Amino acid sequence: MKTFITAALAGLTLAGAAHAEDPRIHIAMLQPPRSGLNPLTDDAFKLSRWSTAETLIRLDEAGTPQPFLATVWERLDDQTWRFAIREGVKFHDGTDLTAERVAASLNAANTAVPRPRILDGVEMSIEVDGNAVIVRTADNDPLVPNRLSSPQMAILAERAYGANGVVVPTGAGTGPFELTEINGVTSAHLDRFDDYWGERAKLAGIDADYVGDGTARGAALRTGTAQVVEAVPVSQAALVDPDLIHEVPMPRTNTLYVNTETGPLTDPALRSAVREAIDRGAIVRTVYEGRADEAKGLLGPALPWADGLRAQIDFPEAADPAGTKITLGTFTDRAELPEVAVLVAQALTQAGFEVEQDVREYAHIEADMLAGAFDVFILSRATVLDSGDPVSYMVSDFSCKGSFNISQLCDAGVEAALEKAAMTEPGAARQQAIIEAEAAILVTGAAVPMLHERVIQGEAAGASGVVRDPRERVLITEHTTLSE
Repeated sequence: MKTFITAALAGLTLAGAAHAEDPRIHIAMLQPPRSGLNPLTDDAFKLSRWSTAETLIRLDEAGTPQPFLATVWERLDDQTWRFAIREGVKFHDGTDLTAERVAASLNAANTAVPRPRILDGVEMSIEVDGNAVIVRTADNDPLVPNRLSSPQMAILAERAYGANGVVVPTGAGTGPFELTEINGVTSAHLDRFDDYWGERAKLAGIDADYVGDGTARGAALRTGTAQVVEAVPVSQAALVDPDLIHEVPMPRTNTLYVNTETGPLTDPALRSAVREAIDRGAIVRTVYEGRADEAKGLLGPALPWADGLRAQIDFPEAADPAGTKITLGTFTDRAELPEVAVLVAQALTQAGFEVEQDVREYAHIEADMLAGAFDVFILSRATVLDSGDPVSYMVSDFSCKGSFNISQLCDAGVEAALEKAAMTEPGAARQQAIIEAEAAILVTGAAVPMLHERVIQGEAAGASGVVRDPRERVLITEHTTLSE
């Protein structure tokens, strides 16, 4: 192992050790790009975290759309939006940002094969209107601004778009850092773009290496080889100066899904008994070593507005399980889930259930999970998808026609609450509708949220202004600095 770590660290470039008056920052990234940093894929999130590719809209901490490359926008009718394009913006290749270029980038995403996830199920057309673009959708869609905030909807210069759908983002963004070099699945390098439309970046550049081994990432932080480290493993966090590690709440909830359609837990009183049996604190302390948050609902601290809107829920009275037999399922692909399953099984047994565990690889259990073959199932689930909005997750997991409805739930009250939330425009009213939908789901007993996960981000003592973003869209910005 020692030899492996040494070799992994040797692969980290040394450009991060720059002069203090003109510093570069070195990042140890968790995963390499899967598609050559094609912005129409999940690789777009790396481009966004390096502040090289920008979108029309960005989201604030609460998930509310804010101006970015679009300065203002208006909804002309239920299916039509107009976005005014920021003037005076140059791409890294020196060409100007125009409405025509914006429309071309959006159309490239709209017609890509496969399309970006954020456009799943969305019929959209884009056209130029002076120094603005008109976006039309086939259906009433209040989330259009949120969709345009996805890193996969970045606006790039014409040079980025090649034949056969190939997109190469080098020298083609509008951000404070220009992507200058892509070294496959090894590293990438960015330089400050002095003609940036906003504030000039304080760093001279970014050097990013992909370090898949968690032990090597921890060692990079300890030795100072990297000044910013993604996803420090819990096992390594104990070996690092506590001042260098920062826990970031993630929009991911470890949930116990309860089968409402078949088996003994069709009885709401027994579902209440399941809910009351779960010891969230024990799971957080034992499995997550205290590095997670006990769940108060489906939505966690990564959505800071959620907790303050909640009201007390009146659950059905719990029945005595009296030896009721139930099957508990989960999978091995996430190492912590089998450990969680052990604690959940113990708690349910102590409550009076007779529990049989079924733990397999995800590929071998998914079909049974979705078919309702289990009475209870443990899953770690992202609650905020690309739009920065949790309604899609709720519809997928808890609506009658949801494609990921493990609980087999079909409840009229839930359907009405989800429809109301989906049709409400972003803002305070939508947040309230989402919390009401959450309450409607929880009162059925179809889901028992147990904990919200965190990710550990490493930052050297001299690094300042590094963003700790629950959505993992932003990391290094024009405001990030590095000192001795």
